[in-house]
Amino acid sequence: MNREATPGTPRKAAKAMSVPTKRARHRQSLDKRKARAGWLFVLPFVLVFVLVYVPIIADSINYSFNDIVIRKGGGYTLQWVGFQNYSDALFTDANFVPTLTSGIQKLIFDIPAIVIFSLFMAILLNQKMRGRAVFRAIFFVPVILATGLIEEIDLSNTMTSYMESSGINMGGDTAAASQIMSAVDFQNLFSNMKLGEELVDYVVGIVNNIYDVVNRSGVQMLVFLAGLQSISPAIYESCAIEGATAWETFWKVTFPMISPMILVNAVYTVIDSFTSASNTVMSYISVVYKEAGGTTLSAAMSWMYFLLVILVISIVAAILSAFVFYQRRDS
Repeated sequence: MNREATPGTPRKAAKAMSVPTKRARHRQSLDKRKARAGWLFVLPFVLVFVLVYVPIIADSINYSFNDIVIRKGGGYTLQWVGFQNYSDALFTDANFVPTLTSGIQKLIFDIPAIVIFSLFMAILLNQKMRGRAVFRAIFFVPVILATGLIEEIDLSNTMTSYMESSGINMGGDTAAASQIMSAVDFQNLFSNMKLGEELVDYVVGIVNNIYDVVNRSGVQMLVFLAGLQSISPAIYESCAIEGATAWETFWKVTFPMISPMILVNAVYTVIDSFTSASNTVMSYISVVYKEAGGTTLSAAMSWMYFLLVILVISIVAAILSAFVFYQRRDS
């Protein structure tokens, strides 16, 4: 074969092919280093979960299918009863199902209020104004106060008990007088509008419960702020040049760009509401656990509650995922 070629051509071709190869290898090695760093970051959690939480979860499942039999000489044994504890929780216990139903109903009404309020406040706090950092800190203070000792004091109603023991009346009249709005006020306000009583009652309940809504919106607000700040200002400049109004810009640009954050905040709100210490279902399960022989029954209630949480999260994620917009980035 005649292997005549232009001098220097094979060298140039080899050099041209080696550049992409080196870049690809460098990119692969960088991805591997990032992956190793990620595993090192989550390694403590994985170890604690496997060594501590997995045995606890296994024991909890085992308790839910058994009954505890106390020995005469001390100690106890587990007696297999199958789904008897689950049946007792659903059909024998008179309070579990109503408490569970009311908790789900409250959650359905709380999620939209918390997500909408946190989005509204995040948009306001994202505007350029003096003292913006101070206002952000003020709205996040309830998240800090709702943890640790402050939460325990609030849940135990220590201040209320002290005031009542001192002769100060904290009865229903004071609570009724402290309500911001009432259904009658809204009916007068919307007398000329064809709004159902259910909607009026819902708005009244949200406004009167604004303290709880603000307390539970701090984390969601930060997530929305991070999403809003990740939107390129060039997009808003293009909208202004094209003559788009603020309303059109919000629904055509801002809302689609932060729709992934709406999904994240909705799922977070569901989990936070279901696992809150003030949750009525959690409180009732704790009461059942402290009763004599209530360990196995409370374990069955807990696992039914857990499966219900997973079901609600799946439904919320499935509904919101259909409306989520993900921006495509060139690799």
